[in-house]
Amino acid sequence: MNNLTIEDQEFRGLTFSKENVLAKGDYENCQFMNCIFSNSTLSGINFIDCAFIDCNLSMTNIKDTSLKTIRFKSCKLVGINFGECNSFLLSVYFEDCILNLASFFKLKLKETKFKNCNIQEVDFVETDLTNASFENCDFAGAVFENSILEKVDFRTSYNFSIDPEINRIKKAKFLRAEIGGLLYKYDIKIE
Repeated sequence: MNNLTIEDQEFRGLTFSKENVLAKGDYENCQFMNCIFSNSTLSGINFIDCAFIDCNLSMTNIKDTSLKTIRFKSCKLVGINFGECNSFLLSVYFEDCILNLASFFKLKLKETKFKNCNIQEVDFVETDLTNASFENCDFAGAVFENSILEKVDFRTSYNFSIDPEINRIKKAKFLRAEIGGLLYKYDIKIE
């Protein structure tokens, strides 16, 4: 049980590492600005209604970390395994972020918003993205298998490869110019 509760605090320009860890506890309505968390551990920490702005969280361990209504803006989140975080009440928003090599394996991310993000080589295997929105996102190398993509808005995103035969895409939205991302496995030319 976490005894430490921190509310309405701003953390600016701090570096967290294996030696200098963020104290375990509940962080509610806090802002982390220009902080470096890369290769650190945030395991077992509860973040509620928090914002991470211009932070580097690459390769951060978030096993059993709670992310409840969390906003990431202009953050580097390379290689994070979101599938290991506490999925109870998981709610995240990403804007202008680099999420390359991250994993959302088996998570429920209904109605999640991604805006202007690099989502290259990201694992969306068995992820429920129902009604999610991807605005101007680059999906080069991202993997979708047995994913629920119903009502997802992909209209302004690009470089995706989604097999409609192994993913649920009913009522998903795509632009005609990017429709090749749904037919890639047939090796046909679309002009």
